Amino acid sequence: MRSVELYGSTAEGQNTIAKCTFLSTFCYNAPMKTILDRQRRTRVKKSGTWILAIETSCDETAVAIARASKGMFDLKSHVVASQVDIHRKTGGVVPEVAAREHAMTLAPVIEEALTQSKATLKDIDIFAVTAGPGLSPALMVGVETAKMLAGFHHAAFLPMNHMEGHIVANWIPNKGKTVPKIPFPAVVLTVSGGHTELILMTGFGKYRLLGRTVDDAAGEAFDKVAKHMGLPYPGGPQISKLAAQGNVEAIKLPRPMLDRDDFSFSFSGLKTAVLYATDKKPGWKKNMHYKKDLAASFEQAVVDVLVKKTVRAAKKYKAKSVLIGGGVAANKRLRKELEAAVKKETSAKYFQPKLEFATDNAAMIAAAAALGEPRRKRVALTPHGGKNSKRLFADPNWELV
Repeated sequence: MRSVELYGSTAEGQNTIAKCTFLSTFCYNAPMKTILDRQRRTRVKKSGTWILAIETSCDETAVAIARASKGMFDLKSHVVASQVDIHRKTGGVVPEVAAREHAMTLAPVIEEALTQSKATLKDIDIFAVTAGPGLSPALMVGVETAKMLAGFHHAAFLPMNHMEGHIVANWIPNKGKTVPKIPFPAVVLTVSGGHTELILMTGFGKYRLLGRTVDDAAGEAFDKVAKHMGLPYPGGPQISKLAAQGNVEAIKLPRPMLDRDDFSFSFSGLKTAVLYATDKKPGWKKNMHYKKDLAASFEQAVVDVLVKKTVRAAKKYKAKSVLIGGGVAANKRLRKELEAAVKKETSAKYFQPKLEFATDNAAMIAAAAALGEPRRKRVALTPHGGKNSKRLFADPNWELV
């Protein structure tokens, strides 16, 4: 019982328990022993910078290995182990459960990534890891693992911002190894379960916040509306599945803050409007036709706000590119309508990550580590402290800008 109390009491207590969990369930299990044994092999001389990236910010345990050089990003392996089936039982992510699953799963995921890439840990120059934002216990598992591996192999340890990873996912080559040339300035819509922001990007690591949600994030609104409708976790994809069969004009819903000149968002009122709409429809939970229309109307309302504000920002700041990133960037209606609006109403080029790189993954973390070269030189550390040592720990509230 003492460990349970300590886990939630202080940051120091959380860090202690996370390290104990890491050591007991990760370092000494058979898969991890296999991985560390690989270091005895002779290192093969490889060109470029080799990066092993880890992502454990929420409920996906992901590892990617890439070789980077100027203008090139060669993704050697990309492995994701999902916890969706586990969290579906509780209707959402329980941080402690997610952390425990990461601790048990991360070793075999690393092993699989190494096998697919035909690399060993001694080939790795940089161990990059999502250090925030995210769920604190889950982040700690990835951060402590990366620190241990970097220290063991005398390689660089590089903490990365999760949202920057979502942005840089746009630079992962769709084909081949050549990094796409995306002109700046770029307006970026980052939209996920925890974030809805418009960012002006003038270069890697150069971000200016234009506006963000004042209450619920778009992805959070999707999940809450899905739960109200009795749909299983995760809610966003379930709403989209129903919406594809519904009428977007069937139910009148508001477009919050669309008439304002700023670039702030709000989805709490839209969520409440859905609640009021269902209150006026007795027996709606058993009416599948109504639920399809409700899903379509709700999804369209969210997409309308996101698209129109993004296009407005692109015009105001004379953006040469418009990008989208984050888990909600996998929404097909949003991808289609934003691309069409950008091409019709602006002179900017439109970019979006492949669907597999829109949701949480480690390939985007590897890309962010590889492409943010100037900043990488300033913060790449070994786990023995030194300049910027505060970034050696997980930061669940790490804001990109």
